[in-house]
Amino acid sequence: MTVNEDSFTNWKHREEIAESMIPIIGKLHRERDVTVLLHSRSLVNKSVVSILKTHRFARQIAGVELSVTDTLPFLQALTTLDLGPSQIDIGLLAEVHRADDRGLTIAEFTAEAVAGATGANKIEGGEGRDVVLYGFGRIGRLVARLLIEKAGSGNGLRLRAIVVRGGGDQDIVKRASLLRRDSIHGQFQGTITVDEANSTIVANGNTIKVIYANDPSEVDYTAYGIKNAILIDNTGKWRDREGLSTHLRPGIDKVVLTAPGKGDVPNIVHGVNHDTIKPDEQILSCASCTTNAIVPPLKAMDDEFGVLRGHVETVHSFTNDQNLLDNYHKSDRRGRSAPLNMVITETGAASAVAKALPDLKAPITGSSIRVPVPDVSIAILSLRLGRETDREEVLDYLRNVSLTSPLKRQIDFTNAPDSVSSDFIGSRHASIVDAGATKVDGDNAILYLWYDNEFGYSCQVIRVVQHVSGVEYPTYPSPAV
Repeated sequence: MTVNEDSFTNWKHREEIAESMIPIIGKLHRERDVTVLLHSRSLVNKSVVSILKTHRFARQIAGVELSVTDTLPFLQALTTLDLGPSQIDIGLLAEVHRADDRGLTIAEFTAEAVAGATGANKIEGGEGRDVVLYGFGRIGRLVARLLIEKAGSGNGLRLRAIVVRGGGDQDIVKRASLLRRDSIHGQFQGTITVDEANSTIVANGNTIKVIYANDPSEVDYTAYGIKNAILIDNTGKWRDREGLSTHLRPGIDKVVLTAPGKGDVPNIVHGVNHDTIKPDEQILSCASCTTNAIVPPLKAMDDEFGVLRGHVETVHSFTNDQNLLDNYHKSDRRGRSAPLNMVITETGAASAVAKALPDLKAPITGSSIRVPVPDVSIAILSLRLGRETDREEVLDYLRNVSLTSPLKRQIDFTNAPDSVSSDFIGSRHASIVDAGATKVDGDNAILYLWYDNEFGYSCQVIRVVQHVSGVEYPTYPSPAV
């Protein structure tokens, strides 16, 4: 057999294994609310090729090859356990087992590593939590996709309604079309039908009521069978407690804002300060996409090296706030054509750090440049550290943070030498450390952090909503394993 034939045979064998994984992953998700991950990347509803590519990408993170032949036995071991709702990372299971010297079988090791999600320890699934989207723009539609994707057994978050202003003839058809097809993020993964007579969109079996209203005070959500719901305001129209409180109508229990909150509204960056949310807090903010991108790595660097001061420069994709062509805008520069210009503008991300990371005493400054790309931005974080270090130590530390720390869902890591912005469209992390661009000189470090300012941020929003709803399931194996 030639080398080419041998490689092709190996590929077909791995395809066959990946194909056998799909029904196991799907059944665990549907029946037990178990999400199977591979180095923090969900394998739910993924194709054969996507599963193989995700395994291949693990080489960039961990530095070693990871094959479906390595992870399948761990997946099979999960099917023998009495699992409750959880997230289980089979890539991390394989890696930790490889380093374990106790001679445990895969079945024994897996049972021990996920013991917190089995038997008497497991979380019992509830009846689910209603979610309402107020507004249906860029973030609203991506959050909708994520909620539909994560419906699982129906015991988690349930998207019940979308509130929008009426837009004329075939309004609901056009909104459904925008959910179905996206120029940046591609086709919706599933089926969508529209019932104009009943003003509903049915997406992958989820019936979503479209409510038309010009103001929050016009809606009684209990009239639609909605109760104890979390409302996600992605309009940004109201950003202080007084304005956001107008959403607390019959049927709505909590309000989550997808923009920086003002005044005493808590700004939450999941992974960093979500555990500070008070149980009785009804109004909170998920801060901005840039704040979510810089705060987790800033915390990580401060924890290990100390941070004395810092500056963040964001090179940010253009947004709907800007004009396609030169036209009037209340801001001085944003009125100029977004697809044709780099536009210097302000960012509130640096000042928002204090709200999300109050223990960090270092002064952080920031500025921003909008550039002619529709999605994915980069934050250049320049830090003065509390001690001297070198590039290798910083990169080894951040790689480990991305793999095993409590921030592994927020911080990703790539050492691909040819990475460009479009490679990170669809990233579910708050930011991705670019190893090749990192610079360290004594007590000075410059980190280049890619982030999908639409999808990655939407994932952070969902994590906050899961947390306050009580359906944020634990991830195994834990870093202590």
